[in-house]
Amino acid sequence: MSKFILSAFADEIDLDLKVQMDVLEQHGIGYIEMRGVYGKSIVQYSLDEVKDIKRKLDERGFKISAVGSPIGKIGILDDFEPHLKLFKHTIEIAKILETNYIRMFSFYIPKGDDPAKYRDEVLRRWEEFIKAAQGTGLTLLHENEKDIYGDTAERCLDLLKTLNCEYVKFTFDPANFVQCDVETYPHAFNLLKDYIAYMHIKDALYSNHSVVPAGYGDGRVKEILAELYNMGYEGFLSIEPHLGNFVGFSQLEQGMVDPNLPEGGPKLFGVAASALKKILSEIEGR
Repeated sequence: MSKFILSAFADEIDLDLKVQMDVLEQHGIGYIEMRGVYGKSIVQYSLDEVKDIKRKLDERGFKISAVGSPIGKIGILDDFEPHLKLFKHTIEIAKILETNYIRMFSFYIPKGDDPAKYRDEVLRRWEEFIKAAQGTGLTLLHENEKDIYGDTAERCLDLLKTLNCEYVKFTFDPANFVQCDVETYPHAFNLLKDYIAYMHIKDALYSNHSVVPAGYGDGRVKEILAELYNMGYEGFLSIEPHLGNFVGFSQLEQGMVDPNLPEGGPKLFGVAASALKKILSEIEGR
């Protein structure tokens, strides 16, 4: 059977690392997918600054599940060389943070253009990433994201199969597929299940693409996690709330989250964490 390990985008809780860790501790979560801290992307810090952040994490016993990098989140027509340099810096950050994973993307496609027109350039750039990461022990996780080359299940599969690299895997984000009007389950899941090494936990509605807690949207989160559980998946479930504009939040929070939590990020995160834990308890029969 599987071993689900909970992690989180703690920058949605608060800008301050101490507050992030305080809230995660309350929810029994010991891992962070580090994207932003103190209001700045982790990849914008110097290596000495990252070492200081790592010391603070170590003091509290927190570990990093992945670097939630913005690598690949530029236009496919934008200059690549500075971005490749940033990726090489991100590799060094991942080493300091002692994580095996870097979350990445496959470049924004100009609005209205056929993504197929840019396939070769996407692959060329990813081959450069692979070359830079060779021998580091890192796994590069492509995430599906709206308006990038890999925003559909078919193009994600094409990218992963063509690259055919043992250390390029997939981060499956159900909400992002919903926001691209892609069927998450069984369609996207069945196409990509052999490549899934990491899960982002957020849900969304096809009707208006708004993000909702796991299990309250159309992303079929419970079915996907149940399949992974039965497949013996061992890996991270990283909570990415994105609930700031969730319409039914005030009703939903009642009975789902500690009412003493501060308003804003901590309370929104509490709802997201509770929704996932409810699903896991049903899957695992607890």
